[in-house]
Amino acid sequence: MRAKTVLPAVAMTAVSMVLTLAVVVMWLGTAVPWPVALVVGLGIDGGWLATLAYERRLAAQGDHNRAVTAVGWSFGILAAGVLIAHALTAEHSAGAWLAVAWLPIAAKALWLVHAMWERTALTTVALDAIRGIQQEARDEAAVARARLRAEAATEETRLTAVTEAGARVARVQARTAQTLSSAWSTLETARAGEETGRALTSVTARVTPGVTPRWELPVWGPTEPLATRSLESAPALTDEALDVIVDEIRTSETPALSYREMAARFRAAGHAASEMRLRAAWKRVVA
Repeated sequence: MRAKTVLPAVAMTAVSMVLTLAVVVMWLGTAVPWPVALVVGLGIDGGWLATLAYERRLAAQGDHNRAVTAVGWSFGILAAGVLIAHALTAEHSAGAWLAVAWLPIAAKALWLVHAMWERTALTTVALDAIRGIQQEARDEAAVARARLRAEAATEETRLTAVTEAGARVARVQARTAQTLSSAWSTLETARAGEETGRALTSVTARVTPGVTPRWELPVWGPTEPLATRSLESAPALTDEALDVIVDEIRTSETPALSYREMAARFRAAGHAASEMRLRAAWKRVVA
C-alpha cells in the first residue's frame, strides 16, 4: 500500500532532476563552460534531494520542520523557474519545454500527498476493526429498518381489519334501523287508521261500558336492565300499590305524563313490575 504513493513521487522527482540538470547544462553551457553548468545543475538537484531526505527523516520520527520544508519548496520552485526560463528563451520546441516545466512542483506535491498518507495510515488490525464496526452498524440499521417495516405492516393490517369490522357493524346497524323504522311506520299507520285502530283497541283491553281505551304504540328506545339483586330481593307490588305509584308519577306534572314517560320514571325510581302489569295499572288509573 505504501508503494502506491511513494513510487509516483520518486519517479516524478527523478524525471524533474534529470530535466533540471539537462536544461541547466544546455542553457548555461553556451555562456559558461559546461563543467560549471553541470555543477550548477547538480547543486540545484542536490539541494533539493538533501532537503527531501531530511524531510523524510523527520517524518519517520514523527516530527516536522517548517524551515526545511520551506527550503525544499524553494529548490522546487527554483527548478521550475529554470525550466520556465529555458522554455521562454528557447528558439525551438518552446511549447514542449514549457509543458514539462511543472514537473518539479508536481514532484513536491506528490511527496506532500505521500506524507499525508503516512500520517493517516492505519494498521491492518485497526482497519479490520473499523470494517467490523461499520458492518455491525450497517447490520443494526438494516434490522431496525426491517423491524419498523414489519411493525408498520402489522399496524396497517390491524387498522384495516378494525375498519372493515366497524364498517360491517355500521351496515348491520343501518339495516336494523331501517327495518325497525319500517315496522314502526307500519304500526303508526295501523294505529292511525280508523278501522284498524278500532280493531286493535278492541283486542288490547277488556271492553268497559262507555270507555274505549286508546291503543298505545310499544316503547321503542333504550332500556336500563335491572340489577339481579333487585329482581330477586324486591317484593312484588300489589295491584293497589302499583296503581297508587303509577297515578302519583302520572300526575306529578301538568299536563299529565304519557305512558312512555311514566314507565321511564317508574323504572328510574327503582320499582319493579312487568310490562303487562304496568300497562294494566295505567289503564286502570286513566279509566
